[in-house]
Amino acid sequence: MSVLDAVPVLSVIIVSADSGPSLRDCVNSVLACSTPLELLLIDNASSDGIPQAIARGRENDARLKVIYNRTNLGFGPAVNRAAVQARGQVFLILNPDCLIEQSALQRLLDVLKQEQKAGLVGAVVCDAQGVPDPASYRRDPIMQRALATMFGRGSEGVNATGGVPDHVVDAEAVSGAVMLLPRRVFEWLNGFDEKYFLHCEDLDLCRRVRDGGWRVVLAGDVRVLHGKGGSSRHRPVFVSYHKHRGMWRWFRKFDPAAHKPHLAVVVWLGIWAHFVLQIPGQLRRLMTR
Repeated sequence: MSVLDAVPVLSVIIVSADSGPSLRDCVNSVLACSTPLELLLIDNASSDGIPQAIARGRENDARLKVIYNRTNLGFGPAVNRAAVQARGQVFLILNPDCLIEQSALQRLLDVLKQEQKAGLVGAVVCDAQGVPDPASYRRDPIMQRALATMFGRGSEGVNATGGVPDHVVDAEAVSGAVMLLPRRVFEWLNGFDEKYFLHCEDLDLCRRVRDGGWRVVLAGDVRVLHGKGGSSRHRPVFVSYHKHRGMWRWFRKFDPAAHKPHLAVVVWLGIWAHFVLQIPGQLRRLMTR
């Protein structure tokens, strides 16, 4: 049986959008793993030429498939399109600025297999100094928690209390940078909600996994290096707009406060006021680079 005929255990899906040189490192880290896998790199109309260069450099590696979109579809829609072409029974959705090692990958697969009713498994994403991102272990961002986070009441906020654990725990949500889930769960959920463009679609997916009767699990003993926003540094206002738009959609779908018109108006005003207030600082940082 040829490599092309073999059915991979795992389909790794990476979405790129002018993600920069870190995309090469991410792809190399995946293809260095010994787990039988395929890698679907789906590109949202990048102009940096890096996906094409990766495709040329890896043209003899049958595990890699590069898919080109003519426009930027957004993160969730791109993952959904790659998933249709995937052959594995387990999906790993990986950010283009993450580095995954074989030991971490195998541990995630083991947790998915061993934990009863696990529908989605996340990892602890860390910066270059090994500091865990608090967003690895989150709770639903309902209005009360979002306000608590904004006003510095951490114990009542969106990020779970007590720091990021170093063992397997149940979570309400995990970081969208590294998400492992069975194909059957992804398909039952109809994948990502495509009305999100960028940001909050991971929170939405975690919530729907739980609403469907499965567990969201954080493998706290798995650490994955995450470079943080390779494609967002050169267009911060664009990314911020879609992040705030995603917040509003999540609120309307899942927060009980959305059923109270007066509260919904306040939340809408707060989200977009926050967006506007961030713009000057984002533009200053962009111009000083």
